[in-house]
Amino acid sequence: MSVSATALAAFALMAPAVLWGAPAGYRRLLLSRAKHRSLAGHSRMASRVARLLPGYRFEEADYFRADGCDAATEERRRMAFDAMGARFAERYARSIEFTARARQSLSDLQFISAYRVPFPFSDKVQRNLRMGSFLRASCNVLVEDLDGNRFYDLTGSYGVNLLGYDFYKRTMADAAQQACELGPVLGMYHPSVIEVAERLRVIAMQDEVSFHMSGTEAVMQAVRLARYNTGRTHLVRFCGAYHGWWEDVQPGPGNPMPPRETYTLEDMSERSLQALRARRDVACVLVNPLQALHPNRPAPADSSLVDSSRSAGFDRKAYTGWLVKLRKLCTEKNIVLIFDEVFLGFRLAPGGAQEYFGVRADMVTYGKTLGGGYPCGVLCGQARFMRRFRKEHPADICFARGTFNAHPYVINGMLQFLRALDSPEVRSLYAGLDQRFDQAAARLNALLHSEQLPVGVVNMSSVWTILFRTPARYNWMLQFYLREAGLALSWVGSGRLIFSLNYTAEHLEAVFERFVEACRNMRADGWWNAPEGLSNTAIRRSVLKEMFRRSSRGSNANPSNGSFSGTR
Repeated sequence: MSVSATALAAFALMAPAVLWGAPAGYRRLLLSRAKHRSLAGHSRMASRVARLLPGYRFEEADYFRADGCDAATEERRRMAFDAMGARFAERYARSIEFTARARQSLSDLQFISAYRVPFPFSDKVQRNLRMGSFLRASCNVLVEDLDGNRFYDLTGSYGVNLLGYDFYKRTMADAAQQACELGPVLGMYHPSVIEVAERLRVIAMQDEVSFHMSGTEAVMQAVRLARYNTGRTHLVRFCGAYHGWWEDVQPGPGNPMPPRETYTLEDMSERSLQALRARRDVACVLVNPLQALHPNRPAPADSSLVDSSRSAGFDRKAYTGWLVKLRKLCTEKNIVLIFDEVFLGFRLAPGGAQEYFGVRADMVTYGKTLGGGYPCGVLCGQARFMRRFRKEHPADICFARGTFNAHPYVINGMLQFLRALDSPEVRSLYAGLDQRFDQAAARLNALLHSEQLPVGVVNMSSVWTILFRTPARYNWMLQFYLREAGLALSWVGSGRLIFSLNYTAEHLEAVFERFVEACRNMRADGWWNAPEGLSNTAIRRSVLKEMFRRSSRGSNANPSNGSFSGTR
C-alpha cells in the first residue's frame, strides 16, 4: 500500500504519542525517507560499492588525454607535467628525500601519498610529481621546508592554528614553564585545572567538564554518556559529517565495520525531524557545524575531484533556522544534542558555534586549537548528561578514563589559550571577522573573474573551498601549481583552505597574487583546454565506462584509447 507524501507529512506532524504508537514499519519508512539521496546518505550501500569499485591507472598513452583533448593539448600537458616534476625534484630535493625515507615506516604517509589525486592518476603523480611532507620552521603566517622554501600556510594545521604559529609557540613555552616543576605526574591534578574548567564552563555554557587527549576521544565519551544517561542505544549523525574515525560515527567507506547503532540522516531536512520525532531509541544527535559550508557532502578533497561538480556554500540564516528546529525537537524528545566543535570551535566566535548561531547544545566537544599547541580533547555538558554512576545502583557505572587526560603540560597550554581569548589583542581579531574574510573571498573571486579563470572560492569565515567553473578532468593539478607559487595546502588539496586569524590584508593580498599566478600557469599549460561541449555528466559517464572496462578485463587492464568516445 503506497502512502502519498502529503499523507506522510500530515501524519508526521501529529502528536508524539501517536507517532510513538505507530507501527514499526511506518517508523522505518520515515527513517528511510530521511536519508539523503546519495551514497553518502546510505552507508551500507556505500561500503558495498566501495568494495566493488576497481582500481585502475592511466598509462602514458592515455594519461594526458583522459578528457578527449586534441593532440596539441595532450603534448602541452605532457611537457608541463615533466617540467614541473623536474623543478620539484630540484627545488624540494631534501624535503622529498626525507619524505621517501619516511614512507617506508609511516603508514599514514603512504595513505596520504596515494590519495592526493584521483586514483587513475595517482601512480604517475607519486613517481614523477613528488612533494615533501617535512617542514623545519614556521613564522607568522609562513612555513619553511627542509630546502629553505617558504610558503604562505593555508593548511591551518588541520584547524589547530587559529591565532598564528608564533602565538602557539609562546603558549607552549609558557605552559611548559608553568608545568615543569610538577612534570609528567598523572592521576593527580595540576592546580591550573581549576581555572581551565571554570573558564570552559562559562564559554561552553555547561555545568561540567571532562578532559581527553583527542577530539575523537571526546566525541566517543559524549556519545557513551548520552547512551548511559538516556538508556537509549542509537545516535544520529548527518550525511557527510565527520566526527572522528571510530566506528559508530564514521560508517561507510573508511570503516571496516557496518553501522550497528547509527542512523545517518539528511542534514537540514524536515524529513529528518519527522523521523526523529517518531523514534524512541535515539540517545543523541551529533552536529558538526562545519557542515553548514557543504551540507550532506563529505569534506571536499582532491582525491575525489574527478570533474568540476564540487559544490559548497554557506547560508548562515538557513543553518541557524535548522539548528533552532533541531534544538526544539531534541528538547521535546529528551534527545541529547551534541555540538562537535573539535574542528570549528573558537574559529567562528570566542564562544564557538553556540555563540555564533545562538543555539545552546546539551554537550559540546572541543579539541584542536584549545590545547594551546598541545594535543587535547574536551567534553563539556549538562550535569544530568555527564553523570557516570548511579548512587542507587553503585555497580552501574559508565567508565571512561585516560592515562594522559588532564596532562599538566596540556592543561597549562589550555590555560594560556583561554586567558588569551579575553585579551584585547585576540578580541580585536574577532571584531568584524566574517566581514573581513567574506570581503577577502569576494576580492579573490573578482581577481579570478577579471582574468577569466575558471576558478572561484566560497567560504565560511576563515575556512574556504575552491570551486571549478567549467567541466574539466584535471582540476586536481591546481594543488601543485599552488605549491609552486608558494602556497602550502594540506594533503586534501584544494578542497579546504584554512586561514589563521592573524592574516593581515597584506598577507591576503600576497596569497591572492600567488593564487592567480598559479591559475594563469595552469591554464597556459592546457589543463583546462577541454573539448568543446564537454560536461560534468559526460565526464562521470566516461569514468563509469573506464571502471566497467577495468572490471571486465581483469586486474591488469587499463582504460583504452579515446575514453570519451560517444559520451560528449
